[in-house]
Amino acid sequence: MRKPLIVGNWKMNKTVTESIALIKDLLDLITGYQETEVVICPPFTSLWVARELIEGSNIFLGAQNVYFQKEGPYTGEISARMLQNIGCSYVILGHSERREYFQETSQEVAKKVHQVLAYGVKPIVCV
Repeated sequence: MRKPLIVGNWKMNKTVTESIALIKDLLDLITGYQETEVVICPPFTSLWVARELIEGSNIFLGAQNVYFQKEGPYTGEISARMLQNIGCSYVILGHSERREYFQETSQEVAKKVHQVLAYGVKPIVCV
């Protein structure tokens, strides 16, 4: 039986400083907890520090979104290669907010799934 997955999507909340404090509190609460797989998805600005703080713990790092292109002139976007390189194990795709506010389509989400799988990052697809 697959282990349940709990994912904390921080959305557009927490500065780097606030992220550090939250992660330290979370580590105190769940160190040694093995009942579920725990994933945190902080804002992009906190991915690096989050990775450093959770290293060696039972918490996995995830991202909140990705672009479907490998690289290129896409200001403000982030690639699956970048997420894989920083240590993300997961990425959330197709969130209802992305679909509503940015008119993201299921076809775009499918492109993102293919891209993240190519880099060994696990997609969490919202449907």
